[in-house]
Amino acid sequence: MWASLHRAMLTYREGLVLHTASSGRVDGLDTLYLRLEQDGLVAAGEVRINIAYLNGLAAEAVLAEALDVLSGIDFARDAACLLAEPPAAVARASAPVRTLIDCALHDMCARQAGVPLAVRLGAPDGAPIAHATNQTLFVSSDETFLARAAAYVARGFTELKVRIGAGDIADDLRRVALLRERFGSGVTLAADANGAWELPAALGHLEALARYDLAYVEQPVAPGDWKALDELAARSPIPVMLDESVTGLDEVRRIADAGNGLMAHLKLVKLGGLTPALEAARLLSRAGVPFMIGQMNEGGLATSAALHLACATCPRFAELYGADGLENDPASNPATCLAYGDGRVSAPPTPGLGLRFDASCTHLIREFS
Repeated sequence: MWASLHRAMLTYREGLVLHTASSGRVDGLDTLYLRLEQDGLVAAGEVRINIAYLNGLAAEAVLAEALDVLSGIDFARDAACLLAEPPAAVARASAPVRTLIDCALHDMCARQAGVPLAVRLGAPDGAPIAHATNQTLFVSSDETFLARAAAYVARGFTELKVRIGAGDIADDLRRVALLRERFGSGVTLAADANGAWELPAALGHLEALARYDLAYVEQPVAPGDWKALDELAARSPIPVMLDESVTGLDEVRRIADAGNGLMAHLKLVKLGGLTPALEAARLLSRAGVPFMIGQMNEGGLATSAALHLACATCPRFAELYGADGLENDPASNPATCLAYGDGRVSAPPTPGLGLRFDASCTHLIREFS
């Protein structure tokens, strides 16, 4: 098996800029790709690395770690063996590096088996590779905010999540009210504060937001203080979903055991790939805890990995909008790409992730064998 590491900066069409309470303004997605080739089959994994606001890891540090870990992998081993028994360096690696390797190996294993990755993860064979998804509205002017919301609704997306907490709560309330006034009960609304508030303020803000019938508010307070989160779960008038608080299986087990109404947002890049994310989803399902399969804003390959996981685990919520509208995605070949419309995202029901990785759209970092 041959391997190569690639990098690209992905950007969105129509001037879309990411802006949340935790990230600030983000103009592009700094992305690593691991390409694998064996016996004529090509597989690839993807991870976004300019997410220090989430994990505290600088992009260049993740790149350096990826080079170090990949240099120590014996690629003469079969992909299935590498997945079942990861080298010690992979097991010790940061979540983004583990995600990159894990997803590429899963793609190769599914391609070798001749089945969509979702089937390998437990989905019924022959089922469509498609799932409903929300769309997110970032901090912007009211005019831009409403125009983007209207465009999403026109395309059939009626689950909208509003980024809040970046400024005054009065601005957040005004923007949520604008959506309710414009679309009424025809859309499902949620909000994401990205841990912006202290507990007393969060309780007051949630009380004010409750009049707008939100499906949930994501991460109202910062991660780390589980006592505050438990109190929030008991007192919030709106269901609470945790995102930044869910960084590994230990946190997932705590949420499952608590049974206090807190929901969980599972992301591959936080948990370390499909292997732990699938275990997390199964833990929550057995405990009867609602969860979301989601992602950062990411390219087609990372989004497709989350989509296949969603098809296999049937989450109550899904956040798979990340690749919608990218203008330079290396996995956006018209014949084999993700399709967005009618409130859903779908991938070709072909082996692996179903997408074709075009290395010519990226910068080659290093080859390994």
